[in-house]
Amino acid sequence: MNTDTQNNYLMITASGEDKVGIVDRFSGKIAESGCNIEESRMAVLGEQFALIMLLSGPWNALSKLEVQMGALGEQLGLTIIHKRTRQRERTRPAIPYSVEVLAMDHPGIVRDLAAFFARNGINIEELQTDTYPAPHTGTPMFSVVMAVGIHADIHIPTLRGNFLDYCDDLNLDATFEPARV
Repeated sequence: MNTDTQNNYLMITASGEDKVGIVDRFSGKIAESGCNIEESRMAVLGEQFALIMLLSGPWNALSKLEVQMGALGEQLGLTIIHKRTRQRERTRPAIPYSVEVLAMDHPGIVRDLAAFFARNGINIEELQTDTYPAPHTGTPMFSVVMAVGIHADIHIPTLRGNFLDYCDDLNLDATFEPARV
């Protein structure tokens, strides 16, 4: 059983119409409750604000915050989902790699990339995409940046070569390099 001094974890996702001050008010409520933001990702997508956070703290501080989530969501105009979790335990060591892909935008790029890594038993740990017009032509472009964890039993040069060949076949420009952490 966890005591007051041991950290417990709470994962929060929230989304709603973007407004100035959401991060200030949301993070203020977290600090007031005695919890700490361990990891977070926040973005404005279209006109919507979205966040995902991993919080830590004593069980009673997290419980206090959980009780306040409904009212906070109403005040900020956010739909908030929260769930208790544990710190991630790695069963096998993984080497962090960064993957970047650029291509003319078309449906299925993320699915194709995810399928390659899934077939090779590699977990996508973080993924970010964006679309933008090419500078001179205005052609719709798509970029993907992801972090993957490659286990020690995988031969990295072979995997890298297979990935770059796969991307060439799909007309995707890609890099596959060790992550700079």
